[in-house]
Amino acid sequence: MTHDLSGKTALVTGGTRGIGRAIAMALAGAGAHVIVTSRKEAAVGETVDAIRRAGHRADGIPANVGRLDELHAFADRLFATHSAIDILVNNAAANPVFGPVEQTTPEAFAKIMDVNLRAPFELAKRCLPGMEARGGGAIVNISSIGGVSPEAHLGIYSVSKAALISLTEVMAREWGPRNVRANVICPGLIKTDFSRALWGNETLLQQTLDAQPLPRMGEPDDVANLALFLASPASSFCTGGTYMVDGGYTI
Repeated sequence: MTHDLSGKTALVTGGTRGIGRAIAMALAGAGAHVIVTSRKEAAVGETVDAIRRAGHRADGIPANVGRLDELHAFADRLFATHSAIDILVNNAAANPVFGPVEQTTPEAFAKIMDVNLRAPFELAKRCLPGMEARGGGAIVNISSIGGVSPEAHLGIYSVSKAALISLTEVMAREWGPRNVRANVICPGLIKTDFSRALWGNETLLQQTLDAQPLPRMGEPDDVANLALFLASPASSFCTGGTYMVDGGYTI
């Protein structure tokens, strides 16, 4: 089996920072033509330039996938220049609330669900016909350990990530006969800007490390290496799986 992605086209949402950027770099390094998207045009351009400087193929299209009109406009633009996407990595996420669940406003609730759940669903639907036409494809959704066991102060975020795990299982069951695989990764504490509220607090950080068999924070590449496996032919008999990258925290 091989991790070679030569001839494949991959789309990575939220692909300009942290886990998303590491995944984009890993897929490009394995030979894929990577399409990077995130909200900020400058960040998209910088990431694409970095991938190209490393000798790999990449393009970028800025978009806020949490807004349905922008998502569909993005998909229209994407498929106007690329016949199909072979690999879809739904990494973009939002969490505007860190605190007791009752502090979540209707606006924050909607944003979390729009970005973390509706966007992966809508993008997967748009990518499905092309994947099927090319003989199959791979969807990798990025959830969280909060999707398995709700995390303190991350209530509705955890709910959205639990729903993403369920959505992944639905995709795997319904789309498997079309040779479209869907798997989900649940990162634990990974050192990114997105998780700074956790590792930036010494008390919370130590509590997490004390609960892990591997007493260190994860790095974005720890997630990217698994995403590469799940996107590649090496995982051709894997679908509907939930994979932890958490240092053993959820044992």
